[in-house]
Amino acid sequence: MAARIDHAVTSGIFSLDGETHEVDNNVWVVGDDTECVVIDAPHSVDDILALVGERTLTAIVCTHAHDDHVRVAPELRERTGAPIYLHPDDRPVWELTHGDAIIWDHDLADGLTIEVAGTSLTVLHTPGHAPGAVCLSAPELGAVFTGDTLFNGGPGATGRSFSDRPTIEASIRAKLFALPDETVVHTGHGDDTTIGAEKANLDG
Repeated sequence: MAARIDHAVTSGIFSLDGETHEVDNNVWVVGDDTECVVIDAPHSVDDILALVGERTLTAIVCTHAHDDHVRVAPELRERTGAPIYLHPDDRPVWELTHGDAIIWDHDLADGLTIEVAGTSLTVLHTPGHAPGAVCLSAPELGAVFTGDTLFNGGPGATGRSFSDRPTIEASIRAKLFALPDETVVHTGHGDDTTIGAEKANLDG
């Protein structure tokens, strides 16, 4: 049975640098009818579990540690037994939400591959929006999951703590623009796009 991508939107709060905003986050689940992984854990465990259904959740993969992407990761781990994956460079961002008493289970690293339902998710370390930001390339599905690194319309925000505009642009050019133009970009917020379209946006 081929792997597929399931999607939902869940709403809640994003807080950083003393500012709080209402946000809608995409939840992405990659798997088949038996097992799956969740990419990011925003806002509502129940919304995520509704997407997982009766499947075995094998991993909770965090694209970065802003609170609207990891807030319910520990509760999701508690309810499913699935381990949390995060790039260690995002430790200071993680600790803004969870302190140092709660920790993730496995470190992400550039080039690491996570297998699920016969397909591979390859980690691309793409700092800039956050130091430990990653994207997950799924060439067999013709897709990449970019978190808040690349959106429909351009790079993610870099006006807050732990972020840097030249760094995110360099990450996008080096790691994401190396993917085929037709690759579908599944983002952390908002609509899908393609690598080709975003090359035109960034270089236009």
